[in-house]
Parts: sequence; C-alpha cells; structure tokens
Amino acid sequence: MSWFAGAVKRAGVPRITPHDLRHSAASFAVSAGANVKAVQKMLGHSSAAMTLDVYADLFDGDLDAVSDALDHAVSIASLGKMWAIHSFEQ
Repeated sequence: MSWFAGAVKRAGVPRITPHDLRHSAASFAVSAGANVKAVQKMLGHSSAAMTLDVYADLFDGDLDAVSDALDHAVSIASLGKMWAIHSFEQ
C-alpha cells in the first residue's frame, strides 16, 4: 500500500487517488474561469483544446452562469443608454 493510499484509509474518506486530485483541481480551475493556457501548462497537456475537451464539460451550471453574466452585461449597457438619452432630453 502506498503512503497516499494509507493516508486516505486513515482519514476514513472514500477511495481517492492523486490522479483524482489532479482532475478535481483542473476541473475547478476551468470552472472558476482560470486561463485555459495556464491550466494546460499546469497539467502538461499538448494543447489547450485537449484541456478543454477533458475538463470543460464537467459543470452543467457553467452555461447558466454565462447566461446570467451576459444578461447582466446587457442590462447595464441598456441602463447606461437610457440614462444618457434621459440626460440629453432635459
């Protein structure tokens, strides 16, 4: 038994491997918006496309976050235009 497996067993957590930790770290980094080139370099992948192919599809909620961010940006832009138009009318 490796030192890592022994530590996991003593900790009483479900079976996990160093590769699982690597996968989790990369997935969370991509989901949090980390620069994909930086994640690619961290993992030693040959291309950013490979990194995205493996890790980017893990979080379904990311599409909702993108939608919310775009909606927020459009709302702010619309509000700015309405303010500018209203200011010139007075």
